[in-house]
Amino acid sequence: MVSDSDAASRIAWWRDAKFGLFLHWGVYSIPGRGEWVQWNEQIPVDEYAKLAQQFKPTSFDPEAWAAVAKDAGMKYTVLTARHHDGFALFDDPGSSFTAMKAAAHRDFVADYVAAVRKAGLHVGLYYSPLDWRYPGFFFPDLYKASADELREQYHRQLHELASHYGKLDIVWFDGGGADWLGFGGVEFKGGWHARPKGQDYTGLFSWKDEEAVADLRQSQPAILVNDRTDAPADFRSREGDGAMGDFDNRHPWELCTTITEGAWGYQPNAEVKSFDQIIKLLVGAVGHDGNLLLNVGPRPDGQIEPAQAQRLKEVGDWLKIYGQSIYATRGGPYMPGDFGVSTYHDRTIYLHILNAPNKILKLPALSAQITGCSVLTGGKVNCAQTVAGVDVSLTDNPSAVDTIVAISISEPASSIRPIRTKDEASAVAPVAKKE
Repeated sequence: MVSDSDAASRIAWWRDAKFGLFLHWGVYSIPGRGEWVQWNEQIPVDEYAKLAQQFKPTSFDPEAWAAVAKDAGMKYTVLTARHHDGFALFDDPGSSFTAMKAAAHRDFVADYVAAVRKAGLHVGLYYSPLDWRYPGFFFPDLYKASADELREQYHRQLHELASHYGKLDIVWFDGGGADWLGFGGVEFKGGWHARPKGQDYTGLFSWKDEEAVADLRQSQPAILVNDRTDAPADFRSREGDGAMGDFDNRHPWELCTTITEGAWGYQPNAEVKSFDQIIKLLVGAVGHDGNLLLNVGPRPDGQIEPAQAQRLKEVGDWLKIYGQSIYATRGGPYMPGDFGVSTYHDRTIYLHILNAPNKILKLPALSAQITGCSVLTGGKVNCAQTVAGVDVSLTDNPSAVDTIVAISISEPASSIRPIRTKDEASAVAPVAKKE
């Protein structure tokens, strides 16, 4: 993680924001089989490149994207400026595989940045140093010249993004770092196998990530970067519904996952996760002291699927009522447990009761004095405090997805050390790799 003196102030807005929109969109949206379609189906590079001449989205409207994010209660967005297939949604004079040189003849990143900024949201771009078109990625020592060319593209394109699109708030890296080379090794018939898990790449090639990020910060001093390169990061990435992991209030972190079951890029008729599932993901991430970055994969024409936009609006409607227990909060002081999670802001603790086996929730003792207790989601509650603990008694049936109890206390909750609950859930720390 970064250790410079500006790191805490730089990330303060992001820690308060809690909720962002991820957008996976590119030429892979045309076949509609996910963003990894080229790799999964081993489509030859030249054949795959023909998709660029079909990529002319007639319904691309970044202001509509921004409106969907705002309606969802999201505070920032992250668009795939370039994924592992190498197709750039922005202008790069050094590459022929860009939206400006394809059928669209349009710089989608420029339009996206302008629209998101106009909407008052924070602007993020996803960028992958990895590019499947370069043999040097898979065999950086054997094809050293190709690997060096790949690195030159990475540094050049990152400089282009930093220099020509105004203020950016986030660069979300993926596929970078030495241990991503060749996906850690490629298994072939005959017996050449991947590097053992946990064994680092020790060859001749280097991404020179610290140089690339230092150059990025020259143009964008307030930029936030994640941990998927070998450069110091502002926040850590966890991926997928099952990667919620441990409570961590020492390192800023974010859970990224999809609104549908399946790939991150567009797939027609993909099943949209339920409202309850998404609320539990959001509340769970915030209660573990992290953020949630929720992905949609727009259609080839640029439109977000109406069913996905509707689900996001439902989440936004919920946040309009209960956002005080999410935005500008921190996780704790009660650690996540079978009951759910807790968040706090100033002198208020919010209990998010996601699983209530009965009407009484017994919690460990609280060092601060309770001065008030109410249930935001309806009904009545009584909070009985003794030296032995706190009993939270609900007089009505808990809400279907998240019963939120607000407990007012006599001192700032930030002064209370995290409190372990008897039923505290254990979790395995996630692996910071994506897609």
